[in-house]
Amino acid sequence: MKKILVVFGILFTVGVFGVFISGCSSESSKVYKLALAAPLTGDIAPLGQGMKRGVILAYTEFTNTYTNVKVELAFFDDRATESEAVNVAEKIASDPRVIGVVGHLNSGCSIPASSVYNRRNLPMITPASTNPKLTLQGFKNVFRICPTDAQQGPIAARFLIKRNITRVFVLDDKTEYGQGLADEFSKEFKKLGGTILGRDSIRVGDKDFKAILTKIKSFNPQAVFFGGVYSEGALLTKQADEVGLNVPFVGGDGLKTDKYVELAGTTCEGDIVTFIGAPITENDEFYKKYKKMFPNDSIEPFDLFSYEAARILLSAFTNSLDENGDFSREKAIDYIAKTEFQGISSKIKFDEKGDNLNTIFTIYTVSNGKFVVVDVVK
Repeated sequence: MKKILVVFGILFTVGVFGVFISGCSSESSKVYKLALAAPLTGDIAPLGQGMKRGVILAYTEFTNTYTNVKVELAFFDDRATESEAVNVAEKIASDPRVIGVVGHLNSGCSIPASSVYNRRNLPMITPASTNPKLTLQGFKNVFRICPTDAQQGPIAARFLIKRNITRVFVLDDKTEYGQGLADEFSKEFKKLGGTILGRDSIRVGDKDFKAILTKIKSFNPQAVFFGGVYSEGALLTKQADEVGLNVPFVGGDGLKTDKYVELAGTTCEGDIVTFIGAPITENDEFYKKYKKMFPNDSIEPFDLFSYEAARILLSAFTNSLDENGDFSREKAIDYIAKTEFQGISSKIKFDEKGDNLNTIFTIYTVSNGKFVVVDVVK
């Protein structure tokens, strides 16, 4: 029997954000920086490198239009670890030339780093951190484009119940992201009448999961929900086949990358993946612009959201300059909080917590080595 692995997520389509320069002289010698903080090395570096490409695309469009404003890009590798994320945040926030930060990828990095940015009134927009805790801290400078786990987890639960999958074992990777997503899935699944047969955890970086998968097999589940990312998820689905656990695997946006299919091989055929956003097709404006600049790179899950985040921060920058060309972080934060930004397929408007009011989820299945859309949920 083919397995089903579910990954939920939102793909975003990008439009043109209006920006203007107020009294900024072309003779200005002030040089500002837009920062990106993401895992640029390590197991999930492909996701961070994709975020980097999204920022570069937005920055290139901006500088091609506004040649009299001096903004540079600064990239920081948080290595997907809390300690390094805090170190990186200190470097970014303490530089008065930084106008804002796109990042971080992992919730476990964004949550502690956000406290650092908050102390320095630095605008932060995460394209990928989904744990609800991030925006429940009450920080006015923190914004999130992607939906939260509280929104994403229930999508997976409803999908399974509709397909009469009512007995599930739950796994997570002990991270803020993985545990949060698994928690929200479990709450909704039980609410809808489903049975959670058991719950366990793995550790990020582990490679051999056969023992825990053999244990899960003894519960005779109809599906396994995994809260984690593709590096461990691909090994889980591959090794599940090896121990005879041929049931659906259900995951989150951290699995929606071609690397998942590449690492899992044919064992992920029939898996289902859910992601945060609308599907990107070859006819979409973002796809065409992205491929023109990066023809040899695939579009990773958070590239579009990173592009959106960079566009918003650059718009906030130009709308927060005074007649002398001086930038105000406080004005930029206020501008982001109050402004509605128009993307190609949807609008971006932040609520009082900093969460995006407009959310879309896409459910995919893996068929013939590719992600194929099953449903779009608004």
